[in-house]
Amino acid sequence: MSPLPSCPSCRQPMQQHRFASNLGDTLELDICFACQGLWFDKHENLKLTPTSVVELFRLLHEHRVDQHQPLSDGMACPRCVRPLEKGFDVVRSGRYMIYRCTRQHGRFSTFSSFMIEKGFVRHMTRPEIDNLAKRVGAIYCTSCGAPVDIRKDHACPHCRAAFSLIDPEAVVRAMEGYAQAGARAKALAAAPASPVDIGDALVALERDRTQAERARQKRAFTGTSDADDSSFTGDLLAAGVALVWALVKD
Repeated sequence: MSPLPSCPSCRQPMQQHRFASNLGDTLELDICFACQGLWFDKHENLKLTPTSVVELFRLLHEHRVDQHQPLSDGMACPRCVRPLEKGFDVVRSGRYMIYRCTRQHGRFSTFSSFMIEKGFVRHMTRPEIDNLAKRVGAIYCTSCGAPVDIRKDHACPHCRAAFSLIDPEAVVRAMEGYAQAGARAKALAAAPASPVDIGDALVALERDRTQAERARQKRAFTGTSDADDSSFTGDLLAAGVALVWALVKD
């Protein structure tokens, strides 16, 4: 049995998951949930069926509150161990960052970049940003993962990427484009998520993630309150995955 490939970023073994291919066979994707990254052998990113995309959403949803770590400055191909070349691809839904093997063994993509590639992500509007700023102190950039104070920054000050989120309506539309959509998906497309939905998901996600810590702090410091959400740091990717999974799950 061959050893599992190493993550291009953290160098730890990646998890392998099988997905149906649109060529009629199966393919194995290498996933690092700690780095929120996917390794695609050559052209594998173009071979996922709609069912496989749903299964990938399920995995992302299961790991949405896992401890995440920043990407390494130097990436290495898991096949030839040579440095990966950072670059950008552009699709209708925006520009996204990828890391390519110069020997064409494949590409490393973050979860958020993969979602942009598939048309599931859109840039946030100014009203949506203003709405979130009232309830969430900071967000994690979906491009580089850095925390950003959404109350004062209009784009990520670290990588200059625009704020973006997974759009459940766009997911449904994309799924309809990949295959013949059922009546349930068509009904869901008529009821897109509002900015308040995203805000609710972020707050709920952060409360789940920090419940134990907040309880410990209450015991140490009396008089604290749950009413102030301004210190929350929201993960737009995780919140979007949670919303989308609520739409596409059986």
